[in-house]
Amino acid sequence: MLIRIQNEWGSAEVESLGAQLMSHKNAEGVEYLWQGDPAFWSGRAPILFPTVGAVRNGETIMKGKPFMMKRHGFARNLEHAVLDSGKDFVTFSLRDSEETKKQYPFSFELRVTYRLTEAGLATEFYVSNSGAEDMPFGIGGHPAYCCPVMPGEAFEDYSILFEKKETALCPTIDLQTGLIDFNKREKVLDDHAEIPLRHDLFVNDALVFDALVSKSVRVCSRISEHGVEMNFSGYPMLGIWSAQGDAPFVALEPWAGCATAADEDDVFTHKRHINLLQPGTNKSFVFTVKLL
Repeated sequence: MLIRIQNEWGSAEVESLGAQLMSHKNAEGVEYLWQGDPAFWSGRAPILFPTVGAVRNGETIMKGKPFMMKRHGFARNLEHAVLDSGKDFVTFSLRDSEETKKQYPFSFELRVTYRLTEAGLATEFYVSNSGAEDMPFGIGGHPAYCCPVMPGEAFEDYSILFEKKETALCPTIDLQTGLIDFNKREKVLDDHAEIPLRHDLFVNDALVFDALVSKSVRVCSRISEHGVEMNFSGYPMLGIWSAQGDAPFVALEPWAGCATAADEDDVFTHKRHINLLQPGTNKSFVFTVKLL
């Protein structure tokens, strides 16, 4: 089921399967969200829950037992119920089931709210522990944006611009296993705020930032200044990714959690940046996107 929300500054469409954002346009009808061309990548803005990234060999240990879990978890592949909606917002709910407990043996509710604002769109993940024991989880966003946005521009006309100057040593991702190596890093920024875009930046998968001072980042054209600005305050990590094959998009991924690290064991609660909710408690994560 596709739900459309709008206000005087823009519109968005969200699919109940995966509670995935499918479109985000400004008031003039310009589409900013990547439209899922399968020649490059068929996704648009999947939700990453209850894990972010891959676990070793697709298996992790929870409650002392092994569980199979696919990369980025299962929320993106399940139907979410509409909990509430209005002209400019919609809230979805996903609860545990027999199917989810085969992969993740915890009782939970994940609510996802999309709300249009004057500047763009706010996305909130609200995670509740409805069980009787502590619940570990990872959560993250993965929206991809057209790059270029405007006709006549090229991918290389755009830059990644951080809010502040950064010196960034990014941990690397093993392309075969999907694991992160925090002990093998590449210097991406040296007291600079800008990374001019080029496709070979992503030859080894995403750029992973785990020690940023900035809380916001832009991907925008140096010619027209069109693009997006994301505020990811509250998320300890940020991934920036584009698919191989000269894909005309960039994904901005706020992460509260990450793939299993090469120097970690397979116990889910031992993962870096894992969140732990006590019974009957909840936690909210918000990121906002401004259309430029």
